[in-house]
Amino acid sequence: MNTESQVTLQYEEMKQDLGRYAVSYEGKKAVGGLTPMTYLPAIHRALDETAEAKDLLEKGASVPIPSLEGMEWLMSLLGTGYLYSEKDFMAVSVFLQSCSQLRKYMQAKEQSAPRIASYAASLMELSGVREEIERCIRLGTIDDHASKGLERVRKRLAVAKDRLQRKIEAVMAKHQGILQENLVSMRGGRYVIPVKREYHKQVKGAVLDQSTSGQTVFVEPYEIASLQGELELLAAEEAREEMLILSMLTGLLEQEQAALRLNIEITGNYDFIFAKAKYARTMGARSVALNDRGYLRMNGGRHPKLEGMIPVSLEFGNGYKSLIVTGPNTGGKTVVLKTLGLLTLMVQSGLLVPVEEGSDFTVFTDVISVIGDGQSLTQSLSTFSAQMRSIEGMLRDAGKGVLLLIDELAAGTDPGEGFALSIAILEELNRKGANIIVTTHFNELKVFAASTSGFQNARMEFDKDTLQPLYRLTIGEAGESYALQIAEKLGIPETVIRRSQQLVEQQREMDGDRGRWDSLNCSGHHRPAERAKQEIQRTEPLPTEAAGPVKIPAVEQGPAQEADGKAPKKDFEIGDAVYVNSLDRTGIVYETRDAMGMVGVMIQKQKMRFNHKRLKPYLSKEELYPEEYDFDIIFESKETRKKRKLMRKRHVEGLSIIHEEEEK
Repeated sequence: MNTESQVTLQYEEMKQDLGRYAVSYEGKKAVGGLTPMTYLPAIHRALDETAEAKDLLEKGASVPIPSLEGMEWLMSLLGTGYLYSEKDFMAVSVFLQSCSQLRKYMQAKEQSAPRIASYAASLMELSGVREEIERCIRLGTIDDHASKGLERVRKRLAVAKDRLQRKIEAVMAKHQGILQENLVSMRGGRYVIPVKREYHKQVKGAVLDQSTSGQTVFVEPYEIASLQGELELLAAEEAREEMLILSMLTGLLEQEQAALRLNIEITGNYDFIFAKAKYARTMGARSVALNDRGYLRMNGGRHPKLEGMIPVSLEFGNGYKSLIVTGPNTGGKTVVLKTLGLLTLMVQSGLLVPVEEGSDFTVFTDVISVIGDGQSLTQSLSTFSAQMRSIEGMLRDAGKGVLLLIDELAAGTDPGEGFALSIAILEELNRKGANIIVTTHFNELKVFAASTSGFQNARMEFDKDTLQPLYRLTIGEAGESYALQIAEKLGIPETVIRRSQQLVEQQREMDGDRGRWDSLNCSGHHRPAERAKQEIQRTEPLPTEAAGPVKIPAVEQGPAQEADGKAPKKDFEIGDAVYVNSLDRTGIVYETRDAMGMVGVMIQKQKMRFNHKRLKPYLSKEELYPEEYDFDIIFESKETRKKRKLMRKRHVEGLSIIHEEEEK
C-alpha cells in the first residue's frame, strides 16, 4: 500500500501509540511490522483475535505474558560457541516457567477465546531443560551439588580457606607489636599484613606493596604463602568444574533452540494481540463487519488522535461510490478524510476501531491520500504544484478497489481553470473505477456530483445563526462556504462585506448567462433537449433591470425540423442556437453569414466558422433571451467587456482589444 499516504493519515503515529502497550521485544517488533492486509479471511481472523483478547481483559483477566527480558541477546548468540553465564540461564528458566503458565492459562480459555487459545497448544514447556537449570543454578550462582567434581573441589577449598585463615590469625598475633593496624589486606589477590616500615625486616616474607606515605609496608609472610598457593590451585580447579557445568547447560539450549524460537514467536504474538486489545479499550473501539463488495458504512467514526471530536458517519458503495464533500473552512471536511482513511487502514490491519454499532467496512487494495498543501521551498513547489505531483501518481495507481482521498482538489490556482481541471481529474479517476472522497469549495463540482453517475454530494453541517461548525456530514446535499459570514464574524469591516456581496451577485449573473450555453454541451457532446432544459434551469441567474429572467424554451430532442424532415431555409441570427452536423455539437451564433456563406458559431467558449449548409437550427434567440439582450456577456470575456466599456467613455492611451484568430 501507499506508504506516503500512511504517514499523511497518521498510521505510523497510531502504531507508535499501539507499541506502548507491548511488553516484549518480539511484541514491539510485531507492532513495528504491522501493515494493512488485503486478504479478507486474514483480516477477519486478526479482528476476531483482537476482539477475543479484549473480551478477556474486560472480564478482569490477568494474562501472564512473558516479558522475554534477556532472551533477545541470548538467542542472538545461540550457535556461535558462546558460553552463557548463570544470569543468562536464570533468564531462560524464568521464560520457560512463564511459557508453562501461559499454556495453562490459555487452555482454560478454550471455550471463551478459541482462536487465540489455539496458539498455546504449540508452546513447548521444555520441563527437562528448566529442571536441569534450576538444579544447577540457584539464586544466580552455580550450586555445590551441580556436579560431583564441583562438590569435591569446593569441600577441599573450604578446608584450605579455613587453614589459611587460622594461619593468618597466628601470624598477626605473633607480630602484633610491629603492625601499623590490626587488619588483613589483599594485594594482587594474595593476603598481606600491614607492617611499620622500620620493622618490616623482622617479618620473614615478600614485600608486595607499600602505602602512599611510605610508612606502611605490606608483607606476605612465608608461613601463609604456601597455603595461598594451594588455595589458588583449588580455585582454578573450581572454575574448570563450573565451566563444565555451564557448557553442559549451553549444550542443552543449543539442542532446543528451535523450540525456544517457537516459544518466543508465540509469546510475542500473544503480546501483540493483547497490545491491540489494550489499545482498543483505551479508544472504546469495537469490531466491524467486513465485505469485499465495495460497500462502506462508517457509523459514528472517531479519529484516535483527536480527543473529544464529534463522531462522523458516512456511507458509499450502494448506488454511488464517490462523494463530493462541501462546506465551510474549519467545518471538519479534512477530519472526515483523515478519519475514514485511518480507520480503514486500522481495520485492514486487524485493529478494532472507535465506531458505533452497525459499521461495515470494505477491503481496499490501496488507500491513497492527497491531504495538506505539500509545499516545498527546496523543490520550489507551490501548494498547487505539490498537489498536482501527488495527483499524477494517483491517476497512475487508481483502479477498482482503491480508495482515493483528496482534500481541496485543484486549490491554489485560477478558479476557472481549477474547477475544469477538477472535473477532468474526477472523470478519469471515476473511469478507472476508484472510490473517491474529495473536499472542495468549487460550486461547479456540486453540479458535477449531482449530474454524474457514481457520485453523490455531501456537506458538513454549519449553524447559520452562530456560524459554528456542527461537524456533522449529511449525504445527498451540497454545502455552502459561508465565507462572507465567517469573515464578518471575525471582524472584517461591514463595508468590505457589502462590497463582496455585490461582487458575488454580479459574478453569479455572468456565470448564469454563460452557463446556459455551456449546459447545452456536456464533456463536448450534444445533450438531449430535456437535459439541456434542466441544466438551463439549474444555472438561472438573478434577474436584473437591464435584462429580465431568461425564458425556458419547451424544446424537443434533436435539431429543429420541418414537417417534411428537412431543415428550414433561413439566415441564422446572432443568439440562435444551432446544431453542427460534423461535430455532433450545439453552439450559439455570434456572427451572421458573410458573402462566402460562413457563419460564426461559439462552441464551449471557442469561436469557430462553419458553412451555413453544415448548420441546422436548434433554438431561436427569441425562445431563449429577452429582447435587446446584451450578447457580449456570452461572446466576450470579462476583461474585454471592461475595456470596451472604458473605450466608450474616453480614449485610454495603450488600451486595445485583440481578438484571437478563429478556427475554421
